[in-house]
Amino acid sequence: MSGGSPKGKDSGARGRRLADKARGPRREPKPQAERPVDDESADIGVEARVAAGVLLNAALIRRGGLDEALALPAVTALPGPDRAFARAVAMAALRRLGEIDQILDRKLTKRPPEVVRTLLRISLAQTLVLETPAFAAVSTAVKLAERDPKTRPYKNLVNAVLRGIEREGPGLTTAESNLPDWIAARWKQTYGDQALIGLALAAREEPPTDLSLKPDQDAAALAEAVEGEVLPGGSVRTGMRGDVAQWPGFEEGSWWVQDAAAAAPVRLLAPKAGETALDMCAAPGGKTLQIAASGAKVVALDRSEARLKRLHQNLKRTGLQAEVAVMPAEEWLDSRTFDAVLLDAPCTATGTFRRNPEVLRATKPAEVAKLADVQHRLLDAAALRVGPGGRLVYCVCSLEREEGETQIIAFLRRNPAFRTAPAVPAEVGAPDEALTPEGWLRILPSMWAEKGGVDGFFAARLDRVG
Repeated sequence: MSGGSPKGKDSGARGRRLADKARGPRREPKPQAERPVDDESADIGVEARVAAGVLLNAALIRRGGLDEALALPAVTALPGPDRAFARAVAMAALRRLGEIDQILDRKLTKRPPEVVRTLLRISLAQTLVLETPAFAAVSTAVKLAERDPKTRPYKNLVNAVLRGIEREGPGLTTAESNLPDWIAARWKQTYGDQALIGLALAAREEPPTDLSLKPDQDAAALAEAVEGEVLPGGSVRTGMRGDVAQWPGFEEGSWWVQDAAAAAPVRLLAPKAGETALDMCAAPGGKTLQIAASGAKVVALDRSEARLKRLHQNLKRTGLQAEVAVMPAEEWLDSRTFDAVLLDAPCTATGTFRRNPEVLRATKPAEVAKLADVQHRLLDAAALRVGPGGRLVYCVCSLEREEGETQIIAFLRRNPAFRTAPAVPAEVGAPDEALTPEGWLRILPSMWAEKGGVDGFFAARLDRVG
């Protein structure tokens, strides 16, 4: 992959490697499930490593595979701490998969069966990312290889490869290798060489947790309680891990989990008390809660009853009110129009790779065009729901231009009654550099890197003027 340096290809590649090296190895927190290592605890940890492999493979096969695999007996049969450890290992492997494979490819003369490669991947995720003692990870990997007839012939290979990496070091890797080639090529063309490096570095990291608060809550007090900070826009960011239901303010319904970037579109919509609002694709419901907290009367639609379950739970917990209907937005026959309409459209979700690294592996090029067609139809349906003088915010958690900027350019050509209302990043809690020349927001996960990054989003506000 060539760089943008005027000195040519080698100079650009060297610059990226140096950028990786200068940043230093960023580590994921060591899971609490890790135990002191002895023969007995290593045996106990074997099943957790098996589950980690199941989760990793499920994530690589299809979108949503990791979440589905969490319900498999190989995972659910584990004690809670072991389940958490298995998921941590799988996520670490997903975030660093390209780098792990770079290391393995230098040690392997030919590609082993996939089940063996999975063993090697989860072992390196433990030692190189989670900082598990190498002797423990290697010992467990060999035991796993020995007990399965498919991997038993390769146990000496597993031992030799992992011991060799432990002895000689992993060697130089590049963050860009963690991105699928077709995605890296798209992002390089769209955002440029330097932005690609930033995106690749962001893909390595486990993100912090952001909380959206009800308007009557004290953000500074909550930030102190969760050992976090208040972000521009009012979200509270914390590095705490574990069960959020045990965090201060959860039972009282003071807040809900929502990435800071995901909170920006509703702030851009600016619903007000007494107004009517429509959230067209509402699940899992964080934006509906924001609208309801403003005092607006909100209708929330979604085609998935299962995905609306979390919204119902959060409405009950927070005491907020919304009219919820299980219905595809474009098929809703209600004749009402609204002061404010939010369309958080179905998309490839490539901007959420910090929290969901599997999306980069599960998304296929054909999905971009397929979903762009869905977004086109939903935007036209949304326009019909905006009352005179009302406003529409369109957003997607995708980094693909076809799902963001291109949709709005085409929409404005089709709908002369709408005009762009330029965003003010400081008012909506978005990074200043996210503002586009057109007045839209293009938030990249590499922004706010010093604060821990942010999910990728595109958002545009369109006011009805005719």
